[in-house]
Amino acid sequence: MKVLAVADEESRYIWDFFDRSAFEGVELILSCGDLERDYLEFLATMLPVPLLYVPGNHDKRFITDPPGGCLSIDGKLEVVKGLRICGLGGCLSKNPSAAYEYTESVMARRAQKLRRAIKRAGGVDILLTHSPAQGLGDGGDSFHRGFAVFRRLLDEFQPKVHLFGHMHTAYGNARTPQTYGATRLINACGYKMLSL
Repeated sequence: MKVLAVADEESRYIWDFFDRSAFEGVELILSCGDLERDYLEFLATMLPVPLLYVPGNHDKRFITDPPGGCLSIDGKLEVVKGLRICGLGGCLSKNPSAAYEYTESVMARRAQKLRRAIKRAGGVDILLTHSPAQGLGDGGDSFHRGFAVFRRLLDEFQPKVHLFGHMHTAYGNARTPQTYGATRLINACGYKMLSL
């Protein structure tokens, strides 16, 4: 399956110069958060395939005004064309005061609920998050440090792919290992095309 993954930065190539032929064969769009509502709706309109997303730490507006034609899988597991995809949005914050900012312990509780759904589904193929896993493509500052619980999910379920955002390419420190065990790690900042 051909998948378009997006996060954090609206691509001018896609939004301003859209060429449908460049995305021929795309069957699924996955968003890792922090993208404009209009951009997600544009993608869902121009490529009439399922668009699943998790919210980023800047997506508070999605609570009352979610993007049309898109499906939030924050804290959920969805099966699309045989792929089991689970999502956890938001970022790490020691003192969460805004929507989609969580302490490690709160995210661990959210992941525990999702863990039950993964076991019922017989596993997971794609882990879709906003933040990376701790030590696997995250940043050095406290706001961009990844969640340790995501690493535990990777260890336990070994999904084929972990897609995440939050680490903008402009930061210069977003070096992501290509794999962790059996899992491909992909920072979807901007956009990435992948085959699964």
